[in-house]
Amino acid sequence: MSVNASDTAIWLRRFGTVAGPKQRLVCFPHAGGSASAFSSWRRRLPVDVELLTIRYPGREDRITEPFVEDMDEMADEIAAELAPLLDSGLVLFGHSMGAALAFEVALLLEENHGRGPAMVVVSGRSGPGTGGRDLPDDNDESVIDFAKSLGSVNSAAYDDEDLRPLLLPALRADLRMIKNHSPRPGRTIKSPLSIYVGDSDPDVTVSEAYAWSDASIGESSIKVFPGGHFYLVDSEAEVLDDLSARLRSARLTKSS
Repeated sequence: MSVNASDTAIWLRRFGTVAGPKQRLVCFPHAGGSASAFSSWRRRLPVDVELLTIRYPGREDRITEPFVEDMDEMADEIAAELAPLLDSGLVLFGHSMGAALAFEVALLLEENHGRGPAMVVVSGRSGPGTGGRDLPDDNDESVIDFAKSLGSVNSAAYDDEDLRPLLLPALRADLRMIKNHSPRPGRTIKSPLSIYVGDSDPDVTVSEAYAWSDASIGESSIKVFPGGHFYLVDSEAEVLDDLSARLRSARLTKSS
């Protein structure tokens, strides 16, 4: 029996309608980001792949809800909502903070439901066990400087005194969640793992990104794209061409 990703699901937003999808791609936004960050991807994905994104509390259509600053808590709730979709070729894609969260969700799916996603894609984040970049202090100036240093697509908006109060709380809450998260060392998933990174990312080097390969006992591979931390915006066509090919490969692997 096929399971539909309901439009009323708490954690999921669907972009476009796909009848009888062969795969479901679930995207986890970056710190301070929201589900709409991936809305443009629909037009470049295979027509039989359903695009879903994680709806973080405290922004967009969940603006009235309190932020979640505990990654384990958030991962547990998301994993419970994704579990019924495991039979539908579930693939997770996480960028920056979203990569860490997607990995935690994949772990929970395997631990609690006996199997994980068909593939996990981690993007723009140092692998487990690497130091990574120091996170900013909690004050406005430090958080804004941090966002600007990454070249965020919304970084100029932080200079707008009217927009700043709307943007800062989400980013600050997400940065707290990252700081508070202490992943247990040595944990691995069985799902194949694809690693994406920009060649000039100020937040993570290629070698730091490649450390993700130790986090899966399945097949791992890395793809380096031109660009910085938000390479996936400037190189969207190249990213989605590569991702679409990986989705097809994951489907073939599952059916063989």
